[in-house]
Amino acid sequence: MHMILKNNPVHGLSKKQIYRKALFLRSQNRLYNSQNPQLDDLFKGSIDRFAIIASKLRYAKRVLDVGAGHGMLSSLLTELGHECYALDIFDSTAKYPEVYQQKPIQFKICNMEVDPIPFIDDSFDAVVCCQVLEHFTHSHLYAMNEINRVLKQGGIVEIDVPNAVCFRNRSRMIRGKHITYDYEKHYLYAAPVFYKGLSFYPERHNREFTAKELKTLLQAANFKGIEVVFLKSRRHRVGLERIRNIGSAMRDLIPSFRKSLIAFAQKETN
Repeated sequence: MHMILKNNPVHGLSKKQIYRKALFLRSQNRLYNSQNPQLDDLFKGSIDRFAIIASKLRYAKRVLDVGAGHGMLSSLLTELGHECYALDIFDSTAKYPEVYQQKPIQFKICNMEVDPIPFIDDSFDAVVCCQVLEHFTHSHLYAMNEINRVLKQGGIVEIDVPNAVCFRNRSRMIRGKHITYDYEKHYLYAAPVFYKGLSFYPERHNREFTAKELKTLLQAANFKGIEVVFLKSRRHRVGLERIRNIGSAMRDLIPSFRKSLIAFAQKETN
């Protein structure tokens, strides 16, 4: 992807430097409530990906986080000097006050499947959408068209989603198991969220993606310079725990076995 944003860089940090800064911010309890074991586990599994995203967005001053949830990525980007805005179908401000009440991140409720993004055209230098699209009940195209609309010309969209053909999924199918989890809770007895005459199931994976499907979606929304890659499984571990990274590294030798896909693309310039 050829970078065509003409802004001054928000920061000049490399991916490795961002990773190290994130670890420092975590130690100072400045990214999220690090006493929350669920959030801390999420940090360990996401920080490498977040560092990749932040390094790619160094020229993007105004960033919209779609499906922001816990807000950890927005929190990191804010600490790096970005001006961040967040959307989610559920109000996360009270649940994550360390992010949404203590940082200058503007949060708005928005069901991206059917609601227009509550910003005018050409508002943002970048839009990020991390592990969100797999939770959509209906078509992804409306949301992607809205993302295109609010991006400035040459603006960047980042999408990451689970890889439908990863090693874990193939292994489960071979063993007679389904790739989705907890059938009774998330499917058999799941209660929908009703909104605008439609039903939604946002707390489960409704569809994971292949690399070709993710590229097709971005093309359908008229994005250019599309790059879709299989994301390496790099979890933050320390001490003897690092031994477990060997298994992940071996699986990652075959790109299509990797757990996630990440894509970057740009809004076309006139």
